Formats: sequence, C-alpha cells, structure tokens
Amino acid sequence: MPTPADQREQTDSEPTDTTASTDSEPTDATTSTDSDPPTDAELNAAADQNAPTDDFRVTPYAVTGEVDYEKLLERFGADPLTADQIERFPDHPLLRRRTFYAGRDLEDYLDAAEAGEPHAVVTGRGPSGPMHLGHVLPLYLAKRFQQATGATVYIPLSDDEKYLAKEQSFESIGEHTRENLRDVLAVGFDPERTRIVVDTADADVVYPIAVRLANHLTPATVEAVYGEQDTVGLQFYPAVQAAHLLLPQLVAGRQPTIVPIAIDQDPHVRVCRDVAAKEALPVDKPGALLGRFLPSLAGPGKMSSSGDAPSIELTADPDTVAETIHTHAYTGGRATLEEHREHGGDPSVDVPFQYLRFFFEENDETLESIADAYRAGDLLSGELKELAIERITDFLTAHQRRRDALGEISDELESYRLTDDERRRALERAGVPGVLE
Repeated sequence: MPTPADQREQTDSEPTDTTASTDSEPTDATTSTDSDPPTDAELNAAADQNAPTDDFRVTPYAVTGEVDYEKLLERFGADPLTADQIERFPDHPLLRRRTFYAGRDLEDYLDAAEAGEPHAVVTGRGPSGPMHLGHVLPLYLAKRFQQATGATVYIPLSDDEKYLAKEQSFESIGEHTRENLRDVLAVGFDPERTRIVVDTADADVVYPIAVRLANHLTPATVEAVYGEQDTVGLQFYPAVQAAHLLLPQLVAGRQPTIVPIAIDQDPHVRVCRDVAAKEALPVDKPGALLGRFLPSLAGPGKMSSSGDAPSIELTADPDTVAETIHTHAYTGGRATLEEHREHGGDPSVDVPFQYLRFFFEENDETLESIADAYRAGDLLSGELKELAIERITDFLTAHQRRRDALGEISDELESYRLTDDERRRALERAGVPGVLE
C-alpha cells in the first residue's frame, strides 16, 4: 500500500499501496460490462488525461514539473480541508500548516473519532528500497491519530506489487521489506490497535479478498486510471490495493476509514471507492487525506528514492545528513552576503526551511521567527541549513534508537499480524470463507 505510501520527491515515484473512486451500482456478483456508465474513476482519469500537461503532470507513477496543488484539486475533484476540519483533527504540524490540505469524506471519520466509535487509518509502504524522510511522515501522522483518538491503523506492505513494477528480484524486494518493517515498527505504534500486512506473507487473506473485488473492476476502469499495463499482474493489482483499504471494515465491521497519502496516489483511492460503492460487500467507501510532496533537496517537487536527486534515508548518520544538506539543499538566499543582508532570503523556496515547516519544527512561533529572520537578512542560508540539520538529526537519532532496539523481525512483528480469528472474519465478510474448512 500507499505508499504510501508516501510523501516523496520529484522524478519517478512508487505508488503507495492504496486504491480508489466513487459511484454505486446494484449489489450483484457480476462484473459490469462495457455498456455500463463510466465510473467516477474513469471520468476523473479522462479529465486528468485531457488536462493541460505543459506545466506539470501528476500520476500514481510519476510527477513532473512544479505542481499547482489547487489546480490538482479541480482535476481530481477533491475538497480542500476547512478550518473546522483541521481543528477537529488531532493537532499536528502536517495538518496545522496544511501539508495535508485536501480530502474526501472526512466528516464521518471525524464524527466517529470524536464520539469514541470505531474508526481506522490505512497507510502503507511499497518496499522497493530504503525508506527516507518523505516515506515516514504519513506513518507518524497515523501514530498521532492513534494516540489521540484510538484509531486502528492498518499498514500494508506491497512487496508483490514492487516485484511486478520494479526490475528487482523477490530476494531483493524481501530484503527491502524486512528493513522497511524495522522502520515501520520504530515509529512506535500500539500493537493492540495496529495491523501490519505483508502481501506475500498474508496472501491467505489478501488474495481471496482481491479476487472478490476484482469481479467488480472492469478493464476499462483500470486502463482509464493507470493506462495500459505491461503485465497481467499489474492489471490485477488495483484489486489488491482495494483489499488493503477495505480490510479494516472486513475485519471489524463497517467503520469510517481514511487514507493519508500524497496527492499523486489519490487515483488508487478513487478506484477503491468505486468498488465499495457497488455495495457487493458490507463496507463503506474509504475517505482520503491528501498531502503535498516533501520537496526535493534540489528544489520544488517530490522526494523519491527512485530518482537521481539525493534523499535522506532513515538510517543516515549525522555526518551524512549534514553533508547531504550542505551539498545538495536548494536555498532561498541571495548571491552574495551583502545582497542577502540587504534584501533577505525567501523561505518559501528554501528547502531547509521547508523541511522545518513540514515536520521538524513543532512550534509555530519559533518557525515564524526563523522565517522573519531569514527574510530580514539576519539569518544566513548556511545558518538555516544548520538549524535543519540539527532538527533532522535529532529526529533520526530517536528513530534509529528505537529501530536498533528491535529484535528479530519475525518476533517483533508477531503482535502486529492479523490473528486467525481476524482472518476468518475478513474472509467471511468478503464472502470467501475457507474452502477446506
């Protein structure tokens, strides 16, 4: 899943393992035909494809150009977060500063969270390489929701999709999966309210549900959203992603679910919403919380471990963090010291400042004082880099301390896996009870 699910950097991106759309049809067990009216996913995809692409382009697989986030909302048909919604969510800088700035069907989730009723968050990871700062931000946001309101958090890892989409062996993907799991566990989720699903390890529950959902996904919908796929495996994969997003409700019954993801992954959610709206299963459409991209160190865009621009991995030591930011981070400073002192810098394009704004400076007043000093020319670009290095290093040191304290991954993961009873309930609600039972 969504990648994550995933806040990343500009160039080619990995889809997080979450899926997507809207519109309801009668409850039946048959697949709709080509004569059926187009789904919301198809209509939105057509709008995406017909939209101007000379300035920027955003798809689940690639982001190019400088993204106009407001225009994206128009293309995708999502709603900007209101001040009231931000106030109702647990306080977090990613929301307070509108890094996550739009969504779908958030009111039901917020109502349930405030009433102490069941509610769930799904945010995942596509394990094709080491995790970096952009990948982990939605996980820490999900942890905040869990701590504040008792949300159940589901974290799918789509190792199978990465095998299909990336030129890597199962052995390589498996190693990345194990290392990524260490980073997921280091976030510090409550095992009583967290379920981690690895597609190949949990195929006994993921695959039957995906097959059930695939019967309600047409080739036209998949091609409209994703384009022509290279393999049958990738053509089928939207059904697996839909299984990820609906799993909380299949395990524990109908409940509001949201998916915090970078906005390029919204098409996955739209496809899943189309499937859920057909009412073939006892589930409601999942909502989405859509975020901006953590800027590339090279400047505006999206952080991706699969691109050429450097990224800061979660295992980076302090020297590596410092060298990476000093060498590669784009700044908003002036060409000379004299010009900077006279005219000041521009924090809106300064990447070290943007890292502080996204996540690494909690206090709003402190952040604003940093911005004011930079605009006034009192704070130099090198000094701002040092501030960002200090905050990021502190964050990574704490994360790595928890990571290093973990034992064998199979032992650590045990309390986060679906129980036998949860697997049985999910399959029964999906209408696919075990054939040998």
